[in-house]
Amino acid sequence: MTKLTDEAKKAIKEIRPSLLATASKTGKPNVSAKGSLRVLDDEHVVFADIASPRTVANIRENPQVALICLDAAARKGCRIWGKGSIFNSGELFDQLAAEYAEKNMEVKNVVKVAVEEVETF
Repeated sequence: MTKLTDEAKKAIKEIRPSLLATASKTGKPNVSAKGSLRVLDDEHVVFADIASPRTVANIRENPQVALICLDAAARKGCRIWGKGSIFNSGELFDQLAAEYAEKNMEVKNVVKVAVEEVETF
């Protein structure tokens, strides 16, 4: 795994939404906006699955993902490549589910991405 730089962490915190790319086992791509993306620790980012059935299905078939956090006006941000893991129980799931329940949103899954490569620009 690769550690997130401070610059990448700042981009993840400040830029909304980020875009997540996945692909099915046959290679059919999908891109989905993620407003819940956040840094979990130096080697992981996480997001809540509110309404992303294709994203989750693709990660189950093929865990490779790519993310971009892009401030188009400033032409700054970061790219992350990694492997996604899906959780629908446990402490991390419970924490995000409670947070989004306060916003009247149901978290179906939580996706934790192990960072394999990161690039800031």
